[in-house]
Amino acid sequence: MRDSGWGLELVCACYLLIVYITSRGLIAAPRYRLLLARLRDCRARATALAALHDDDPARKAALTAVTTRLDDLERGGTVVWRLNSRFGVIAIPLSKLAAAWRALHVAERRLLGVEPPTEALAQRQWLLHRLAASSDPADTELAEKLAAEPAADPDTPEARALLLAAAQHVHDLEDSVSEQDYEQQRIALWLATIGLGSVLLIGTVLDHRETMLLGALGGFLSPAIGVMRSQRPSSWGVLVLAPVGGALAAVGGLLLVRMLADPELNLLGQVFLENSWGAPERPIALAMALLFGFSGTLFSRLALTATGQLTASAPPLRPV
Repeated sequence: MRDSGWGLELVCACYLLIVYITSRGLIAAPRYRLLLARLRDCRARATALAALHDDDPARKAALTAVTTRLDDLERGGTVVWRLNSRFGVIAIPLSKLAAAWRALHVAERRLLGVEPPTEALAQRQWLLHRLAASSDPADTELAEKLAAEPAADPDTPEARALLLAAAQHVHDLEDSVSEQDYEQQRIALWLATIGLGSVLLIGTVLDHRETMLLGALGGFLSPAIGVMRSQRPSSWGVLVLAPVGGALAAVGGLLLVRMLADPELNLLGQVFLENSWGAPERPIALAMALLFGFSGTLFSRLALTATGQLTASAPPLRPV
């Protein structure tokens, strides 16, 4: 076994730290700051409405309940595991963040129920704009019902109920999209963590450290070049998984090349037989590892070719 030191182990440990910081500091932290801004706006609205409805016990009690809920959301530990004031921003679980947004939307709808008619009209127009931009027939039908409601008196129970129903529908759509995105991020982060363990195990036990490192480099270059060409950002899941998937695709690709170049199949020739799995330190093998890490399509096509060859060479089943 070649002595490559602790290079692969150090790379895996550093990338695991990067994955954690990406999850907390780059994905969750900006959305948490947006949540805090919305919480402050909601609190300011509640304060203004409390002064407006000081003589109405029912509405004042509703505003007190909203203020209490906002206090709970801002309290340390509800959304953020506050280790300390400096590093607390990297302790934001995505699951807690999704629940906090749902709670904030509930508080905003409670405030909408006690808003004065002028503010209710403004919210009505905003909801109409959001629903009209959707291609879902259910959203279009709800927008038509909301538009058919007379705008002259938005403070009637029927008008207010329809307004709250439309607000809840829009909020549910936003929360569903966000939660689906959070779920995809969690899956990507879990796969990246398990993949790093596989990279470390295969690279150490099977002595393919260079293959893994070159494949990871190819996996990093693929989305980077794609962003530079199209000027469109990739999703966080793709960015996190690309180097890990590239490393695993590289070692799997070299093994497939060795199988297809075997004299029994003889599909790729002697050059690939001598420069693949058995000699991963050679330049051709390293270049193939980089290509496999860069192109997932190359690996999938080679895997399909290998599957076709194995299926064609399998003996037919004898009838019983």
